[in-house]
Amino acid sequence: MLLTMIRITLFVVVFALAALARAQDPDAASAKIVITEAEVNVATMRGVAILLEMQSGDGRSEWPYEGVYRVRREIPMGYRIGGTAIAIMALLEAPGLKDDEERIEAISRGLAFIVDGVDDADMSEEKYDGGYDVRGWGYIYGLDALLAAKTAGVVPARLTASCESAAASYLAALEAIELPETGGWNYARPDGRDTKGSPSTFMTGPAVQVLLAARSAGIEVDDAILQRAITFLEKARNASGSIQYAGFAPSDPKRMEATPGAVGRMVVTNATLLMAGRGNLADLRGSIDGFIVHWEWLNIRRAKTGTHVAPYSIAPYYFMYAHRYAAQAVECLPPNERAEYRRRINGLLFSVRQEGGEWNDRVFDRSAAYGTAMAMLAMNEPNRSRAADAKPSVPAQK
Repeated sequence: MLLTMIRITLFVVVFALAALARAQDPDAASAKIVITEAEVNVATMRGVAILLEMQSGDGRSEWPYEGVYRVRREIPMGYRIGGTAIAIMALLEAPGLKDDEERIEAISRGLAFIVDGVDDADMSEEKYDGGYDVRGWGYIYGLDALLAAKTAGVVPARLTASCESAAASYLAALEAIELPETGGWNYARPDGRDTKGSPSTFMTGPAVQVLLAARSAGIEVDDAILQRAITFLEKARNASGSIQYAGFAPSDPKRMEATPGAVGRMVVTNATLLMAGRGNLADLRGSIDGFIVHWEWLNIRRAKTGTHVAPYSIAPYYFMYAHRYAAQAVECLPPNERAEYRRRINGLLFSVRQEGGEWNDRVFDRSAAYGTAMAMLAMNEPNRSRAADAKPSVPAQK
């Protein structure tokens, strides 16, 4: 108990000192930094070079995300596919794709890896037995990358049929591991037969987004699964506007999770609800404001050891995730509101860019591929079409 109180006190002191520094020097936390479009393009193209250099594995086919979880002491296939997919999407969205043969070939190798991953035993939804299991991240982002590559028109002829088949497999697997009694998904649950569980907003937001993207691409999606997941996201919102990490918002105010630790899931949840036609601009705007105001709490945990550390249970791997979805949330705002929010978020993002031009929120060097890819997606979010489909409405009643 004493150790916990000391740790919390240290965090509060560090945060207060950072706030004081910002008050004395408004530029310190990127409050007035202006990142030009040219700087974004230069950083993006440097990111392309970094990702091409970091492609690894057999035949240089993957960009594995290195997290805290291991299977038989190796990075699990769900993380390998998920990390590869995120890198592919970042490469797809960078300028000059059509004339960049090296990049297109790297994307092709990555797509082949994602396709082959369907047959990996550790990716089978039939063998999913619960516990801590990250194959769902592979389903979500693997499907997302396959859809994005098809839209971009860069799927090589030799992979066209297998990419279509893999997309169908990942979609079916994602639907198969849903928590049907509550709606949504979680990568940690008692067992694979659990039908209730506590779905995670952190995972369910991206899952809903890729299902919406699949439906927009003309692929049949189980609407009941989609609607249950969207309803869960609505029911995870606390009266304060913060979003629970897992499960529905509690009736007891003492059990409601605080905003500083929830900003990443707040932006993805509110953006997702708008894309589904079930959100509202007030909640979305509040989540973006919360990200900017409480950014220092995320930054304190960036590239540190440990996972859910007090006082707000922030893990280092929320940092780039939160940036990427905060940028997406901005593009769901009315056009006249976006420029200032883009400036603030890009300023924060560039304030933690490393000397080599990469981003990394983990203690593992290899995770710079994931961090850089997420930064590229955040910077280039204005060029994406998905957020443009967001339509404000009155959310369903809890």
